[in-house]
Amino acid sequence: MDDQELVACVAAGDDTALRELLLRHGPWLAARLRPALSAADVEDVLQETFLAVWKGAGGYRPDGPAGAWIWGIARRQAALFLRRRGPAAADLPAVLERPHADDPAEAALSRAQMTAAVAVLGPEGSPDRRVWQLMYVEDRPVAEVARLMGIPEGTVKSRAHRARRLLRAALTGRPAAEGGSR
Repeated sequence: MDDQELVACVAAGDDTALRELLLRHGPWLAARLRPALSAADVEDVLQETFLAVWKGAGGYRPDGPAGAWIWGIARRQAALFLRRRGPAAADLPAVLERPHADDPAEAALSRAQMTAAVAVLGPEGSPDRRVWQLMYVEDRPVAEVARLMGIPEGTVKSRAHRARRLLRAALTGRPAAEGGSR
């Protein structure tokens, strides 16, 4: 049974399918979380991750690999875990790093491309860049970003949409769609 079928079984209440997903994905998730968390903390985050998988399986849409969906949940759980500990413990960049090939030149090129792409959002502290930072790096929910920035939730959503569009255009080299830009 493939991962998407397992998620469908989990959505139907099959706890053996959840165990199978944990066996398949738990080890690599733990390996990706270890740079930022202790072994005990990784266990806690994995437990919360698969609890969220259990609760959210009904909302899963197979737009991509199920492993990527589960990693997104794990990343959010790790961010929440670190945020609860306070700013001194929040080593979010280590949690958010994407693995690169063993080639240091490829890793450096990827970092340079991302740095250049983020620059299209404006200078540090600009509204679009701040929304991007809070939502996609710190993984904060829309309501919290709105409260922190003192703006309506709709404004946060439109800035997040614009930031995604601009980043996609910068990373793919294709022009950003014109709709909705300010």
